[in-house]
Amino acid sequence: MKVAIFGLGYVGCTAAGCITAQGHTVVGVDVSEGKVAAINDGRSPVHEPGLADLIAKARAEGRLSAVREIGAELDDCDIAIVCVGTPSGVDGAHNMSYIAQVTRAIAGAIKPDRAAPLTLAYRSTMRPGTTEQIILPIFRARFGDDTAKVVELVYNPEFLREASAIKDYFDPPKIVLGTLDGTPSANMERLHEGIDAPVFHVGIREAEITKFVDNTWHAVKVAFANEVGRVCQNLGISAAQVHKIFVADTKLNISPYYTRPGGAFGGSCLPKDVRALQHIAADIGANTHLVDSLLRSNEAHKHHQFQQVVQGLEPGAKVLLVGLAFKADTDDLRESPAVDMARKLLDAGYRLHVYDPGLKPENLVGANLGYAFAFLPSIESLLVDKATAESGDYALAVATNRLVDTLDLGGVPVIDVSAIA
Repeated sequence: MKVAIFGLGYVGCTAAGCITAQGHTVVGVDVSEGKVAAINDGRSPVHEPGLADLIAKARAEGRLSAVREIGAELDDCDIAIVCVGTPSGVDGAHNMSYIAQVTRAIAGAIKPDRAAPLTLAYRSTMRPGTTEQIILPIFRARFGDDTAKVVELVYNPEFLREASAIKDYFDPPKIVLGTLDGTPSANMERLHEGIDAPVFHVGIREAEITKFVDNTWHAVKVAFANEVGRVCQNLGISAAQVHKIFVADTKLNISPYYTRPGGAFGGSCLPKDVRALQHIAADIGANTHLVDSLLRSNEAHKHHQFQQVVQGLEPGAKVLLVGLAFKADTDDLRESPAVDMARKLLDAGYRLHVYDPGLKPENLVGANLGYAFAFLPSIESLLVDKATAESGDYALAVATNRLVDTLDLGGVPVIDVSAIA
């Protein structure tokens, strides 16, 4: 098949690499000249393990290209996938402006005399009802009663974790395919051929709310484990042993993956989806007190970890922070707890160096670039190379992920924030 992908960020680029690896042809569409140029040069605009090789191979074999405007690209496409951003608005709701803009552009580019409807699948996280209340009316305004003959609307959430996105694409926990009437989409089934996972054919709203439920539950697990961990630490109880006992019950306590005391949650999904679910609950008059407390609990845990890190540290001491990105092997800084740790250390007057070799400020793009310089404007002056990091000239090293295992820090004391309950 030929597939168009709108939005070449983490989700869009990963989809492009994986879909071309399945033998399909992909054209990416993004307003960013830099992203388009990178794809057409056979380079990945984002850093994700294994993705650069997939992009380079697909480009070399002529199965991947990118453009800044749609033009006639949709004429022979079977599927178009929308992966544009839905960032948090000022009230916590997802900002749907990019969704509306790209939908209008697609509606204007589709020819009304198509031989078969274009399967238009959205993967951007959207409030339930968005397809019926925003997207569908845009197409009906142009095509009227013929809308179903021109476009098949699908909501297909992704379950990708940064740093393991390619593995997650081909081995997902589930596949959710939502359509307006809940019937299967033949093109989307074909796109997922060969991927072994439970498939759910559901209504569009059931599919739309899936990411909110999943990501908010992950946030609940992290916050719950960290709250229990703090109580245990203050009472002189081993949080690790309590956690081991708790997760041994796989019948009732579900899964051990997120429910362990340690790092705060962050990244591009959990915080913004929790905010959006808070907004939705308030908007419809529901009372979600646990969900409402998650972000406050997470911020409290970040500050708790900072206090543990600097306990006994001399004022103005020189500190090495190992790992700034949300996860090792990525360059995503959006709502990374490590950025908050860096900011708190700087605000407290400590002399800070940061070691994260996967992070190059000149390569940051889009929301990632904006977040980096909004919350840590001195980032370029903080980054150091491996030789400097291993110089031993620090009172303390703070490890935020497994990147610390690549360094020989000699006698410098190391605090692993994931071990701070």
